[in-house]
Amino acid sequence: MLVKNTLEQLNKKIITASSKMTIEEAMDLLITNKIGCLPVLNDSNQIVGILSDKDIFHKIHETKGDYKHLKVEDIMTTEVVVGIPEDEINTIANIMDNNWIRHVPIVEDDKMIGLLSIGDVNRAQMESTKIENRYLKLYTDGMGSRDKSSDF
Repeated sequence: MLVKNTLEQLNKKIITASSKMTIEEAMDLLITNKIGCLPVLNDSNQIVGILSDKDIFHKIHETKGDYKHLKVEDIMTTEVVVGIPEDEINTIANIMDNNWIRHVPIVEDDKMIGLLSIGDVNRAQMESTKIENRYLKLYTDGMGSRDKSSDF
């Protein structure tokens, strides 16, 4: 299954952050929207970073709770691993696994067009497996009902 097909099925709004936003504002967005990360975009809709709940958690621990003066740009990940619409969903799963990440922004023409979470990828893989299993069952059921004597 291709990423573009998964994005079409999801059809979800992407909540983003500004690099100048405070960490407290970013936490409010994460909690209110029940999400695990915020892509950080510039004015041209290009991804300049990503901020995860884990990034915030680690920074709060590192600063012993003194984080209120920090901005998103102070702790966001700037080397963002991205996917493209033509990628297979399994490619995105491998990207997540190899990079120990739970979210992959999808870009086209240098602009972010979607975001896949590990849950989105798992659901897409399960759906793809269900479809494959259904076709295999139809194929083997058809093969099992053939008259074997006609092969000779």
